[in-house]
Amino acid sequence: MAREFTSVGVVGLGTMGAGIVEVFARNGVDVVAVEISGAALERGRATLTGSTDRAVAKGKLAEADRDALLSRVDFQVGLDALHSVDLVIEAVPEHLDLKQRIFAELDRVCKPEAILATNTSSLSVTEISVATTRPNQVIGIHFFNPAPVMKLVEVVRTVVTSADVVADVEALCKRLGKVDVTISDRAGFIANALLFGYLNHAVGMFESHYASREDIDAAMKLGCGLPMGPLALMDLIGLDTAYEILDTMYRRGGRDRRHAPVPLIKQMVTAGLLGRKSGRGFYTYERPGSPVVVPDEHTPVATESALADGTRGIMTVGVVGSGTMATGIIEVFAKAGYEVVSVTRGAEKSAKVFEAVKTSLNKGVVRGKLSEADRDAALGRINWSATLEHLADVDLVVEAVVEELSVKKALFASLDEICKPGVVLATTTSSLPVIDVAMATQRPADVVGLHFFNPAPIMPLIEVVQTIRTSAETTATAKAVCAALGKTGVVCGDRSGFIVNALLFPYLNDAVKMLEASYSTADDIDYAMKLGCGYPMGPFELLDVVGLDVSLAIQRELYLELREPGFAPAPLLEHLVTAGYLGRKTGRGFRDHTRR
Repeated sequence: MAREFTSVGVVGLGTMGAGIVEVFARNGVDVVAVEISGAALERGRATLTGSTDRAVAKGKLAEADRDALLSRVDFQVGLDALHSVDLVIEAVPEHLDLKQRIFAELDRVCKPEAILATNTSSLSVTEISVATTRPNQVIGIHFFNPAPVMKLVEVVRTVVTSADVVADVEALCKRLGKVDVTISDRAGFIANALLFGYLNHAVGMFESHYASREDIDAAMKLGCGLPMGPLALMDLIGLDTAYEILDTMYRRGGRDRRHAPVPLIKQMVTAGLLGRKSGRGFYTYERPGSPVVVPDEHTPVATESALADGTRGIMTVGVVGSGTMATGIIEVFAKAGYEVVSVTRGAEKSAKVFEAVKTSLNKGVVRGKLSEADRDAALGRINWSATLEHLADVDLVVEAVVEELSVKKALFASLDEICKPGVVLATTTSSLPVIDVAMATQRPADVVGLHFFNPAPIMPLIEVVQTIRTSAETTATAKAVCAALGKTGVVCGDRSGFIVNALLFPYLNDAVKMLEASYSTADDIDYAMKLGCGYPMGPFELLDVVGLDVSLAIQRELYLELREPGFAPAPLLEHLVTAGYLGRKTGRGFRDHTRR
């Protein structure tokens, strides 16, 4: 039988500590809430009452339940107040020496059978535990912010943590309505180990002026369905906190360069630009602590006149290709009012594309998203062809053929001869260098990447990829077209992976390496990222959907171009692809889909 925790102590009443107090008190557990001074104690009390008052105002907590909750909390100054509790959770700043001093004192104060827990997100639980005479009763209980809302708890055992202690804490998490994943003591645990490499990479993109803060954040929200963009998330976490976590992970985790904090982070911390809590980070906020972003000197001006300025008029669009992406792009342009010339390799291919577009539009009618008249008008705007010569008078050509450089270069060389001067030539490549395609023509200034996401009619993001030869007028025209399609166009340079894939696939690869090292299970890693970070899918769910062969090909391209050792494809991913386990499309990937 798991032990019954009737009273719990929480040390440190910042945002996280106050949230942990609320979690326990909501679930009927008496809490001794401890701070270092009377002023800090009152700030913690205010944080807790503010949170519970907001819950009442939103109808998520009855007034009587709030009053009962608050009555269970005993606010005290000093650790001596914790002499009789069954469990203590420490939630002070991420400094090892501070935590070790607190645990040494807790060891002296607390009753012999009490469990001592740390909420650290990056420090070694083992190094904290050795400050006590009871390391077998020390454990990590890592809540996620905001603790009352987030379902995940990482339970971190050291090599000497008692099995009974682990079992008791797991049972307690279930009592609190949390989903726990139990793991060993490794830098970053699951969620932070996967999250912070991605965040650091995003800051590096911004620091190098590869893309704007708005475009990086929009790309990851709209392209991956994430709840927040990486730079906005850094502001929420706090750049000082992020720096400490990255620095600790770098030192403890084998000195992986991708966890070495990007210099810009340290510079911003030194300058006091800590994110929301200071009112200024990557973005500027209404006031310190406010989530409301206000315009600053870096905010782009997005007006109709600005979009139209320096752009070419696009009336007729040619789409080359007959696959899923080409079909979706034809539909997108036709629905937006453009005249479309679809070019395939023959009448049979054109007939299949026509049926696919018609079927998709009919679904829109059935779902009430499109009228029958609009469907018929869209179909009426599409002209079907099997010859590139019919693209002689179009204003924009979008290529969506197979991802082979030789094929694309041959096509662009032909378009160069056929198309009129001033036409914008766009490739939808997701992995090949756009400049290689552009240099197959005599007009590289007119060539740009337009990377649509699948399915094109639904996904709201387009990456506008400019090469070093792309003219400003061509880029502006591409952005204006994205806006006319009702899509968000994000501008980036011609680098492997662009924004989304360059940030997404190293994270997925890291998850595979974590599984390969037997640190955790695929299920627990997926739970950690969905419940701890709010991701719509866990990494292994997503890999099976994307296709392991596709994922491996993208990861290889990133590694070959960037030569970052941490980007080398995980051997397990390569082995699964070799074995033919490619994900949902073959019935087996990281999971067996034939049994579901």
